[in-house]
Amino acid sequence: MLNRLLSNDLPRSRWLAVLLVVLFLGLAFAPFLFPGVKALNVAAKVLIFVALVASFDLLLGYTGIVSFAHTMFFGIGAYGVAIALNAAEEPSWGAIGLGVVCALAISLVLSLLIGLFSLRVRAIFFAMITLAVASAFLTLASQLSDITGGEDGLNFSVPRLLSPGFTLTEEPLQTPLGEVDVNGRVITYYLLFVVVCGVFLTLLRIVNSPFGRVLQAIRENDFRAEALGYRTVVYRTLSSVLSASFATVAGCLLALWLRYNGPDTSLSFEIMLDILLIVVIGGMGTMYGALIGSVLFVLAQSYLQDLLRLAGGAVEGVPLLSALLTPDRWLLWLGLLFVLSVYHFPSGIVGKLRERAARKGAA
Repeated sequence: MLNRLLSNDLPRSRWLAVLLVVLFLGLAFAPFLFPGVKALNVAAKVLIFVALVASFDLLLGYTGIVSFAHTMFFGIGAYGVAIALNAAEEPSWGAIGLGVVCALAISLVLSLLIGLFSLRVRAIFFAMITLAVASAFLTLASQLSDITGGEDGLNFSVPRLLSPGFTLTEEPLQTPLGEVDVNGRVITYYLLFVVVCGVFLTLLRIVNSPFGRVLQAIRENDFRAEALGYRTVVYRTLSSVLSASFATVAGCLLALWLRYNGPDTSLSFEIMLDILLIVVIGGMGTMYGALIGSVLFVLAQSYLQDLLRLAGGAVEGVPLLSALLTPDRWLLWLGLLFVLSVYHFPSGIVGKLRERAARKGAA
């Protein structure tokens, strides 16, 4: 049953399997295991990045396409829900559905156009085209203030079931893991969890299907794949459309969680850099890398400053160390951690664990 659920793509490493189970259970029971507003926000951000990074890995890791327009589709999803709920007289599930459908339709058209007109261009030229399109969309979203709210973005309300003021029970729910107040935020979190699990398993099925095998053949040698009779432009375009659609879904989830969206929230080029870092850390061409990389990156991004603050207090009075171990230096340490991870795990964490397991099995 598990083998079928994972599309016959098992971890193939005992340590990787243990790590994946721990991370899955941690995310599944995050509201109970890690109480507090910040911890729940971090867990929700991890879920959103899992869907976003996994959809990008379909392009980069499995098809070999370098695109910088991924955040554009992420932003389209977020703006679709934000505009629909902001325009609605009362927040409703119908408005959310309308926003999701419109966002998916726009992403479908744009990704199809980019694919048809640009995917015949090779390597760096296609990447530059996608970067130009994403930059143009960011400028457009910032200037159309009547629709998008401009630089200030859009604040909106969500259905009562998802609002923070809603409580499912009058008393906190008693569980073996402790008590938790089942409010709108917890319900929204589990909505994110279910949707992201669905997205992840769907992507896992796609990359392990005959279609996914063709994508991997194109990644390895597109000329040979073309010689075997596969229309590589069609497959690359379909990969681009699927990737954009799942990124749009991730953007919709972001808007529902934040109840706000603006250009810096979903369209920033910094998000694109974060996606690239996570893919490299987790491992390109491995869907499991999206989960592991997202958890490690978001945790470092959220708690590294707190750790540096504690470390700085411990070495207070030591001139050089106290200057380095300050919260303001967190980007320096994050970059150092990234360099070390690439140096020690050139194929990503998932790739490294699978290589070690394969060597032990061969021995």
